[in-house]
Amino acid sequence: MAGPLPIGDVAPSDGKLPVGSAALAVGREFGAYVHVPFCRVRCGYCDFNTYTSTELQGAPQTDYLDEVEREIALAASVLGIAGMPARQLSTVFFGGGTPTLLPADDLVRALSSLRKTWGLSPNAEITTEANPDSVDAQYLESLAAGGFTRVSFGVQSAMPHVLATLDRTHDPKRVPDVVQAAKDVGLEVSVDLIYGTPGESLNDWRASLDQAISLDTGHISAYALIVEKGTALERRIRRGELATPDDDVQADMYELAEEMLSDVGFHWYEVSNWAKSETQRSRHNLSYWTNQDWWGFGPGAHSHIGGTRFWNVKHPAAYAQKLSLGLSPAAGREEPDETASDIERVLLEIRLREGTSGANFPATVIAGLISDGLITYEAARSGQLVLTLSGRLRADEVVRRLV
Repeated sequence: MAGPLPIGDVAPSDGKLPVGSAALAVGREFGAYVHVPFCRVRCGYCDFNTYTSTELQGAPQTDYLDEVEREIALAASVLGIAGMPARQLSTVFFGGGTPTLLPADDLVRALSSLRKTWGLSPNAEITTEANPDSVDAQYLESLAAGGFTRVSFGVQSAMPHVLATLDRTHDPKRVPDVVQAAKDVGLEVSVDLIYGTPGESLNDWRASLDQAISLDTGHISAYALIVEKGTALERRIRRGELATPDDDVQADMYELAEEMLSDVGFHWYEVSNWAKSETQRSRHNLSYWTNQDWWGFGPGAHSHIGGTRFWNVKHPAAYAQKLSLGLSPAAGREEPDETASDIERVLLEIRLREGTSGANFPATVIAGLISDGLITYEAARSGQLVLTLSGRLRADEVVRRLV
């Protein structure tokens, strides 16, 4: 299961937002994230807030949509009391876990509840994550008919031995079929990959990129494997069963991804994300990186509304109990001060292709980053700090030097 929740202030039991939240929300887009915490199998590398069936005493999956709808009603009341500006949802994202373990009708029902409560903006982006073995053509057709516009497949690798190390259960040979089925019903498709798994060679990674490119989608994400404390993967590495991921090998893999993807028309727009056009970028994820507003529904989900961040209790049973009593499921919250907000803005914006403003940073620091080849000279001359390829590999270092 996921690590501990952040340390913050105790959230009020009625969910009431701080005075002044409405003013801070003006001009920000509004989105929704729906966390579906169910998985058939826990992947060894995963520390997300997810649960298998044996871990769900007191929280049956069949009741889950009722609980989410209770939180939707609570959110509408809280936002109304706070005097929030009237905003339709610009993006909705179903993540997990494996959202597509629920029937397609359940996901459509949740989307319908969100639409009835706030409405959807014209051309709203509606995405669900999916495992390749958790959907078929009929399921995808139901999603498209119900208003979904996009599906993000957790492919991770084309190599069976890499998938086995990650405890992924799908057959990589089936991936082209489900991707084509999604495209056939009009859904935009993203493919998620992971690189740097113990035992994965550079040629293995090349084969995974080759497959992802051959799928002819408009979006590919590629994430370096991070060994999280408390996961099965971390325990196997600690026991010596698997090697620790090599930073230099992961850097080589990232550079190969940039080379192969750019050669076929993809452009990086965030350190781990490539799209063929601006319209095929993940607008929901961009809302996180550009500090927009969103309400996160479900156990462990995080929200950001009018400058306040808050997060729900983790276990589905605790989440259900609070809502059944008419209480907010929020466990804690924080109101970052101006300094913390500025640091967070830099940390997020520096990862984007457009970069972040260099106006408030010492010229000596900027000159040092240029000299070390971490930001581009051309952008810095015009006041923006934009990462080079080397800078993308060392983005955390760039942030440390800036803040």
